[in-house]
Amino acid sequence: MKIKSIRCFQINTKPQPTTIPRPTPPLPHAKMSRPIFRYDRFKHDNNWTVPTNWNRPACIVEAEDGTTGFGISLNGAPVVNIINDHFAPALIGEDCLATERLSDMMFRMSAPYGMGGLTSHAVSAVDLALWDLKGKLLEKPVYELLGGPQKEKIFCYATGFDTEWYMELGFKATKFFTPYGPEEGLDGLKKNEALIANARQLIGDDVELMFDCWMSSDVETVVRLSEMLKPYRLKWIEEYLLPDDWEGYAEVRNRLPSQTLASGEHWYFTNAFASAAKRKLVDIFQPDVLWCGGITAGLKICAIAEAAGIQVIPHASMNYPYGQHLAFAMPVIPWGERSEGVSPPGVPLEEMVQLPGTPVIKDGHLIPSDAPGFGLEITPDWIESKTV
Repeated sequence: MKIKSIRCFQINTKPQPTTIPRPTPPLPHAKMSRPIFRYDRFKHDNNWTVPTNWNRPACIVEAEDGTTGFGISLNGAPVVNIINDHFAPALIGEDCLATERLSDMMFRMSAPYGMGGLTSHAVSAVDLALWDLKGKLLEKPVYELLGGPQKEKIFCYATGFDTEWYMELGFKATKFFTPYGPEEGLDGLKKNEALIANARQLIGDDVELMFDCWMSSDVETVVRLSEMLKPYRLKWIEEYLLPDDWEGYAEVRNRLPSQTLASGEHWYFTNAFASAAKRKLVDIFQPDVLWCGGITAGLKICAIAEAAGIQVIPHASMNYPYGQHLAFAMPVIPWGERSEGVSPPGVPLEEMVQLPGTPVIKDGHLIPSDAPGFGLEITPDWIESKTV
């Protein structure tokens, strides 16, 4: 079956829950430190994150018989152009089941302007659409195409600051963002410790606790932070350095041999993970299949990790069906993450679904859809209502 068309456009998938959130007191530390916060004015201005006209890119791949696959990623405006102007004309007419070939083509085509970041987002959107299409054509859920279910259900953790609500929802693991970075000095370290100390007291000893620095720390700060947080038994500390600071990652690994370390949310394709595995820089890889090159890259990252004795706990993998199917099939993936705003206190998780047909977490676990492809229930009317 040949590819008939590929088109990409921007959509806004922000959920619109109908349940009114419970009134809750403001949380004193509910913010996420960012790398740019070393410049004080950016702490009070969120407009620097991405331009307001960069919504999600949505990619539809259509086969000759009219069957379609649907994939998404991030940073719509430039990604839409990469797909429509460069990838689509080259891939039309190719075998739509040849996911390895098509992924390799996109990877090599984009070499002149860089194979990470925005390019990886573009490859991911197309690759996910191709896997969705493949599942529909073969009348199988994607996890069956990846080898079948490896587990009965996926253990899930929640990321955010509404800890009591996450416990009420049945999660047995939760992760906080670091509110204070190196620019806050010793005072910031103490405030971070106070946040984690309070969290541990709140959740007790039978819930796992993690800390996400989101690229905003440095070697000295994360080493001091790890030492201060030892009494609170963190399962891991993650993404503490800028993604390409390989020597910094090596130094942290050397200075914190007993601390479980995780990263990879902002690593792309397979070379970065292969390099990190060779040097054993971290204990847990955290690729995002919407960013790292899609399911095709995700499979290779899992193989690299398993051979090196490294776990894979993909970023935001329970938010969308794409990561759910990969996690369900791969032995090296023990957990999944629900992030990007789990749900406000009192709002059911069902009301936070961004793509129709996405299964939701029940009592801290999830089972993917067994419908063909990723089980999405995307209709032309839904696409029209979300297109921007």
